[in-house]
Amino acid sequence: MEPTEEISKKAEVVLEEVKEKVENAKEAGKQILQEKFVIEEPVVKITFKRLLAYFIIYSFLGFIVETIFGILTKGVLESRQSCLFGPFCCIYGVGAALMIPGLQKFKKSNWGIFIAGAIEGSMVEYALSWIGEVFFKIKWWDYSNMPFNINGRITLVFTIFWGLLSLGLIRFINPYIEKMINKLSKKWYNILTFGFTAFLLADLLITAFGLKVFYTRLMKEHNLNIKDGQALMISDEIMDTKIVKALSATIFSDEKILKTFPNIKYEDENGKIVWIKDILTDIQPYYFKFSNKFKLK
Repeated sequence: MEPTEEISKKAEVVLEEVKEKVENAKEAGKQILQEKFVIEEPVVKITFKRLLAYFIIYSFLGFIVETIFGILTKGVLESRQSCLFGPFCCIYGVGAALMIPGLQKFKKSNWGIFIAGAIEGSMVEYALSWIGEVFFKIKWWDYSNMPFNINGRITLVFTIFWGLLSLGLIRFINPYIEKMINKLSKKWYNILTFGFTAFLLADLLITAFGLKVFYTRLMKEHNLNIKDGQALMISDEIMDTKIVKALSATIFSDEKILKTFPNIKYEDENGKIVWIKDILTDIQPYYFKFSNKFKLK
């Protein structure tokens, strides 16, 4: 039988080994949890090509968000596209491309991100609304009936929304997007970025021309008095060409335009806002209507 002293020493050695294993297990557990739940932000050099990638990715994500928002608030599946063909909501893409680099200096503080994001997001929203009204004669949105609005283009509620969105973007969403981009090979990164950029530019130009054709036809057929409407008009020589007639009957038709831009509206010469869907009443401005139970009250 071993002496008591020797048994005690062996027991102490065993206890030390157990403690060491427990500590090692704790550290391993912490590391696993960090790898699983903590988002490490990769160091990224923000180049022009990176900004294009942000614009494309977040325009697509914005389209999804807006589509879901439309279903929940209006009970219909309707288009939330910025252009005629691609599934992109460009205000989100422009906002992300401007805010991600613009918010880097505020990353140390959540309040800093929130306040700066609210300001930057509202500025983007105001600028895009102004561009739509001045160059396309379209009111994409109108907050005139909401409290604390500025010219119907921005309002306090959505300013707060932009702040919260910026916080989620910088802290949670964009780190995952960066990792996703970094997994692409340089070849595919270039192909996808420049390919979708070219597609969006072409889509934008076609949409701008298509809206001119649409408004020219609409003003003549319905005798509309659109404010500064002459800027939207296309000459009869162009309207009467075979290709424009063919496009006018297909991708620039009333149904195509209204279904793509269900919230399209204009300002008449008296300053009144007129919805196109109230003129083209025979066309439903959505793809599918859900049960009223699906709509949020």
